Amino acid sequence: MTPETTPARHDRESVSRAALVLLDEVGLADLSMRRIAARLDVQPSALYWHVANKQELLADLADRITAVVPSGDRGVLATARALRDALFAYRDGAELVLSTYALQLGSAQAQDALTAALRAEGATDAEDRGAAILHFVLGHATLVQQRMHADSHGALPPSADADVTAGLDRVFDLGVIALAGDLSAPATPRRGPA
Repeated sequence: MTPETTPARHDRESVSRAALVLLDEVGLADLSMRRIAARLDVQPSALYWHVANKQELLADLADRITAVVPSGDRGVLATARALRDALFAYRDGAELVLSTYALQLGSAQAQDALTAALRAEGATDAEDRGAAILHFVLGHATLVQQRMHADSHGALPPSADADVTAGLDRVFDLGVIALAGDLSAPATPRRGPA
C-alpha cells in the first residue's frame, strides 16, 4: 500500500472527537456507531477496539463536555453557569450528560466542581446541595435545549414568545441561589410524601 491508500489509524481520542462533531450535526437521537464509523471511514466493528459499547462512548462524551467546568473556585453560581454553558456548547449536550448521569456512567466531575464551590463558600452539606444543584442544572438546560430545538423546527405553539429562552437566565440564577440557600445551615431533611 502506498501512503495515500493506507487507512488512517484511529484511537479513542479520534473516535470521541468524531462523535462530538456528529452530535452537533445530527443530534443525540441520530448519533449511531454506524454513523461514527462512516465518518471515520471504518467498519462499525472497528470502533469496539476503542470503546466497549455505545454507553461507554456516550459517558466519555459527557466527560468531555463537562471537562471545561472550573474546579469550583469561582463560586457556586459561576460554577453552575459554567456547567450550563458547557451543556449548551453541543447540540443535545444537556440530554447526553443527563442520560449518562442518570445511568451512573462517566465521571462525577460536574458534581465535584459544584460540591467544591459549595464547600469553599462554607456549606455544611456540600455534597447533598451539589447533587441538588446538578439535578437542577441538568433539568433546566434540557428544558431550554428542547425549547430551542422545537422552535428551530416550528413546533412551538403560536402563543409562544418570540424568544423562547426569554427570562430563563433569571430563572436559572434564582434556582441555583435557592438551592444553595443559607450555606452555613444544613438543608432541612424532608419526609416522604404525606
